[in-house]
Amino acid sequence: MRVLITTLHFHPLVPIARALQAVGHHVAFACSEDNRPAMEATGFRFFPAGTSMAELMPQLVPQLMALPPEQRDDWVIANTFGSVLPERLLPDLLAVCRDWQPALILRDAVEFGGCLAAEHLGLPYASVEVGVFFPAPMVARIAGPTLGRLRQDLGLPPDPELAMLHRYLHLAFVPPSFQDPAMPHPPTARALRTVVFDRSGDETLPAWAADLPDRPVVYATLGMAFNRTSDLFAAILAGLRDEPGTLIVTTGRDQDPAQFGPQPPHVHIERYIPQSLLFPRCDLIVCHGGWGTVLAALSVGLPLVLLPLGADQPQNAARCGTLGVGRVVGLEERTPEAIRDAVRAILANPSYRQNAEHIRDEMAALPGPEHAVALLERLARDKEPILAG
Repeated sequence: MRVLITTLHFHPLVPIARALQAVGHHVAFACSEDNRPAMEATGFRFFPAGTSMAELMPQLVPQLMALPPEQRDDWVIANTFGSVLPERLLPDLLAVCRDWQPALILRDAVEFGGCLAAEHLGLPYASVEVGVFFPAPMVARIAGPTLGRLRQDLGLPPDPELAMLHRYLHLAFVPPSFQDPAMPHPPTARALRTVVFDRSGDETLPAWAADLPDRPVVYATLGMAFNRTSDLFAAILAGLRDEPGTLIVTTGRDQDPAQFGPQPPHVHIERYIPQSLLFPRCDLIVCHGGWGTVLAALSVGLPLVLLPLGADQPQNAARCGTLGVGRVVGLEERTPEAIRDAVRAILANPSYRQNAEHIRDEMAALPGPEHAVALLERLARDKEPILAG
């Protein structure tokens, strides 16, 4: 079986892609050119298609930041996910499908071009959750006219409720307790165990990580997309460098750790360390609230201090606060003192770690990517929606 994956987020799709390959299926990715190095490093076939959020950001950020915070999510859905991204993807994607002839399209849940192309070509398709879930009625309210026009251009019938988004199967590699009740999953959703992929490069654990002293280890990251916020890195270092523990900071592959100057021996600043290797050695994560980092931390039972910057991070952070697995430091209070106080509060209160371990255990009890493969095989065979039992 040939499976074509369309995505704006490469890492979350790798575990299921590898699971498909492991049982003999052929997998290819169709996405923006900036994903090529990671694709080739991990050995997947790659078709360049569409554009990326990174390419759009310089022109979009000024417009986005001019809006009140409560309007930004809707604006992003309307002006990126629901318009320019699928518009630019569709011509390339349709050409790839006609040439490569996939049996099924698998898309990340905020990549809408994949389901449009699949419906036009009469292919079954599935979505994979890669961030805060957007229910179809919400997307229809915000981006329905634009997506409706794209459907019309493809000769498809109207779909005012955008049932196409989750028509056949939605794979959610996230524990049910983390799902926001205000954003309910569709009947085609299946909960699966989080599997972390974070080794698209050749990085391993630094030598110093093998011999950490017996004291709290705090790891801080701002991910790979929001990591240019140097003043926030500076606040984290100022707040935590004098604490009685080990502080590990990663700046991202495109940032120079030397910009923060000399550090005491118990503070380590690196460009990138695979979290799957580092997290088992940590006691607490300080981060921006990115989907991947949050789920990776919870998968090993680690509490978090969350400093959300944008995208779905405020929602992820709020959910962590509600579940008692972390503390949120708001934008207006993001001082070294506030960050230090939040870290101290979590390390002093074992309930945060206990709550995170409960979610870790919930995750571990869910079926993994091999079950997703069985569902996708069934979908390709029957070409009918797979409803949750």
